[in-house]
Amino acid sequence: MSEPATPLLQVEDLKVHFPVRGSLFGGRGAATVRAVDGVSFSINRGETFSIVGESGCGKSTTAMAVLRMQAIDAGRILFDGDDISRLKGAGLRQVRRRMQTVFQDPFSSLNPRMKVGDIIAEPLDVHGIGNAASRRAKVSELMALCGLLPDMADRYPHEFSGGQRQRISIARALALEPELVVCDEAVSALDVSIRAQILNLLLDLQKRLGLAYLFISHDLTVVRHISDRIGVMYLGKLVEVGEAQTLFAAPRHPYTRALLAAAPTLHVGAVTTGRGLLEGEQPSARNPPSGCRFHTRCPVRFEPCSVEEPPLEMLYPGQRVACHLASATALTAGGGRAPA
Repeated sequence: MSEPATPLLQVEDLKVHFPVRGSLFGGRGAATVRAVDGVSFSINRGETFSIVGESGCGKSTTAMAVLRMQAIDAGRILFDGDDISRLKGAGLRQVRRRMQTVFQDPFSSLNPRMKVGDIIAEPLDVHGIGNAASRRAKVSELMALCGLLPDMADRYPHEFSGGQRQRISIARALALEPELVVCDEAVSALDVSIRAQILNLLLDLQKRLGLAYLFISHDLTVVRHISDRIGVMYLGKLVEVGEAQTLFAAPRHPYTRALLAAAPTLHVGAVTTGRGLLEGEQPSARNPPSGCRFHTRCPVRFEPCSVEEPPLEMLYPGQRVACHLASATALTAGGGRAPA
């Protein structure tokens, strides 16, 4: 039997902490914000893995760490089997040709003083790929691929709509023919109708080019449309990871269920009961609760939750969950945990 293929991206026990100093007037001493605190996941070639959660949960920091745009404190990031966690200089520059990003705001991420053709060609220029003629041809090809007319290359970003600007950002991200594209809230700043067009474009590009996506979002409707697998993040940790269809049909973690309960529905006559909705504020990552970090807001917490931190383990086929109650339920129902 052949061995399973190596994941394109593998993140192991990733930690990103930010020191916070005391005030100038002699307040509390230095503390640490545990923005990402032991996150592990993998992404296969051609797959979309999404991370969802409330604002401040650490999902964007995770994305920036994967791109090596944010220093990490512990853990490993493996790209195509190679550890890139501590790469610098030329080695990191080569890896970055293979992973690119699409940012949230398509206007602020584009240089307003540059023409669109120059923006898309800039990665080729930075990495010394091709000559002027080949770059112009590549820009025309990328613009057409992303649904833009090539003769728009001489315009400036302010002459385009929000959706068109995001298409320009996607074209720029594809210039170096990457294998992984990190989409950090890539459609959240767009109108709903335009959002659907960009999502469909991303799916089409994935089929054509075999791209893998790390998709960061707080919008469960968007995530459901584009994802193969989903990781639910709370206060710096993944609390549930599973296949998209399974996670939406049978969420196991109370936080996942709460997020789904809070999502708006388009079903005619649907009534929101409020059952399962979250109460209270998310605790500070500067001083996270002991035990399970969600226990202060969990409607089904019991004795071990405030004392012992639950591991993220495979409790059901295709689903990893960090929850004492889910673990106890799985053991009672099936007599044991699912094989990893």
